[in-house]
Amino acid sequence: MTSSASPLLDWQDGQPLSTRFGDRYFSRHSGMDESRHVFLQHNHLAERWAALPQGGRFVIGETGFGTGLNFLCAWQLWRQHAPAQARLHFISTEKYPLAPAELAQALALWPELAELAHQLQAQYAVLPPGWHRFHFDADRVTLTLLVGDALDTLPQLDRASSQVDAWFLDGFAPACNPELWSPALFAQLARLSAPGASFATFTSAGVVKRGLAEAGFSVRRARGFRYKWHMLCGNWQGEPACAWQPPWYAWPAHVGEQRALVIGGGISGAAAAASLARRGWQVTVLEQQAQLADGASGNAQGVLHTKLSPHLTPLTRLLLSGYAYSLRQLHHGLPRGEAWDACGIVQLGFDADEQQRHAGLAALGLPAEVLHAVSAEQASALTGLTLDHGGLWLGQGGWVHPPAWVRQLAATPGISVELGCTIDTLSHDGQHWLAHARDGRQWRSPVVVVATAHHAARFAQLAHLPLNPIRGQVSHAAATPASQALRAVLCGESYISPARLGQHCFGATFRFKQTELAVTTEEHQENLGKLATLTADGWARLGGAALTPAQLGGRSGWRATTPDYLPLVGPVAQAEQFAQHYPTPERCGPRQPGPAAPWWPGLYVSLAHGSRGLITAPLAGETLAAALHGDPAPLPGPLLEALHPNRFLLRAQKRRHAPELRP
Repeated sequence: MTSSASPLLDWQDGQPLSTRFGDRYFSRHSGMDESRHVFLQHNHLAERWAALPQGGRFVIGETGFGTGLNFLCAWQLWRQHAPAQARLHFISTEKYPLAPAELAQALALWPELAELAHQLQAQYAVLPPGWHRFHFDADRVTLTLLVGDALDTLPQLDRASSQVDAWFLDGFAPACNPELWSPALFAQLARLSAPGASFATFTSAGVVKRGLAEAGFSVRRARGFRYKWHMLCGNWQGEPACAWQPPWYAWPAHVGEQRALVIGGGISGAAAAASLARRGWQVTVLEQQAQLADGASGNAQGVLHTKLSPHLTPLTRLLLSGYAYSLRQLHHGLPRGEAWDACGIVQLGFDADEQQRHAGLAALGLPAEVLHAVSAEQASALTGLTLDHGGLWLGQGGWVHPPAWVRQLAATPGISVELGCTIDTLSHDGQHWLAHARDGRQWRSPVVVVATAHHAARFAQLAHLPLNPIRGQVSHAAATPASQALRAVLCGESYISPARLGQHCFGATFRFKQTELAVTTEEHQENLGKLATLTADGWARLGGAALTPAQLGGRSGWRATTPDYLPLVGPVAQAEQFAQHYPTPERCGPRQPGPAAPWWPGLYVSLAHGSRGLITAPLAGETLAAALHGDPAPLPGPLLEALHPNRFLLRAQKRRHAPELRP
């Protein structure tokens, strides 16, 4: 991952010019007409979309998102010609994303696109490096924006789910940006193309014509836009690229009836259910408690907190994409105020190790709007408290009331909720799963998603998953007139949030190997002690030494984690068959994948989100739904492998065979 950077814009005659590449983003005569002529007409999109069946899909791949003009023109045409139930996937790369104000200024040139432009701008924010998923028109149109170098991001697309039907080749001109127009790019276009995929590009440069032809595309010259003599277009005619992938990390799509059971009514279950329902699935959520979000998702306030590593570990990459995805969902799902607030977060540099981590993160060059270093004085001004330490400011973050978010997700049309049903066992009859409740009721479905944290271990099919329960307790204190000054979330070894409905949330404790959930005075006292260390000023404003555990409210819950602290997201293998018959990567080789993976058909999990569930669970739900529906994934291949439940079975296999695999 490389940090996103400014495209270095200049504005000439009201139009954007990249001074980094010395090229315009679109024709000075009419960018919108150029986009329609080159990309829409020469990919024959109106005719192809009108011929799609109901429920069909179409995938566009683009090199160079730029101002988003091509996306908006395609979206507008899709509305006019595609069947009502068809879905458009637009996958675009961008190494230097525009700032929101720059995007708005550029798109203001096209009043005809104003409605769509406003919808894009409402979700578009300063984007950190990584993959970003946007939903429009009730999921009828999906944009996946890959922020980074195209030669880094395109190889991470899964060909099986991301086969491109039409390419928009719209990077800056080859003479200005020769690194993009390279054999490596053309090879990726070939790898990802569906049979007969079309392409169009404004350029007629020889290097592009030859490179596409050598990669297996038919290439012809056509009349360019306005005063430009020529452009290129054509179709993929080569042999299908090898779609092999490590079978132990496969994501088998579901074929058949679009109906699912989701076991668990917290944020991970509700998010998976909502993402499936938006695709037209019928989903039943089964929750053992008398209300949704009664477990770890039931806290009064949860912090949208991304404690990142400067080493850009898989967890950090997941958190960056999940953080942006969760914020987009909140901005367009819940009213601000009682349900959530993007008030910002200060992460204090409270000791030398934390200060070193902060320095490493600041050196990554992430957009300042995502995070930047602040002094003690600046942190004090941002939070409204007097602080002894500086730290990092995450201006997009804040807090959310998780039960409200869960209820909003569960209200998605297509979802029904069953409360008070404890599912003890799962069985499979060869076609469907049966979920058996303790009171004798049962539910039947071809697909099951288990989202019950560490309680998933009660199911025999999931008993091999390494789930570690960690008990935690948060405390609630009544706000005082002085404590109302706190206007941002403050984090260190603990956290405190601005008041919601007259009370502050702070904590939380971590308890391993516990069996009881009762709220304890001991842990209230621990939270008070951490608060006093976090901010003497905030401690004093809440009542200071006079504040006792007896005056506090609170709740406790279970978090579930894995040994590598990454969630478990994806399909589940049959553990015994995997261990007995499945080869290790060393035995398999790159083109001899061995026997088919011994999957439990239609059994998926979204588990072990730990204390980061508000950041990771919504994106995990979208990842599961995309896999089951056969849509392009919202995460790159290496991250999908890092989250895959099979990773622990594979590691066990490697340990078991380690002696015989040594040279």
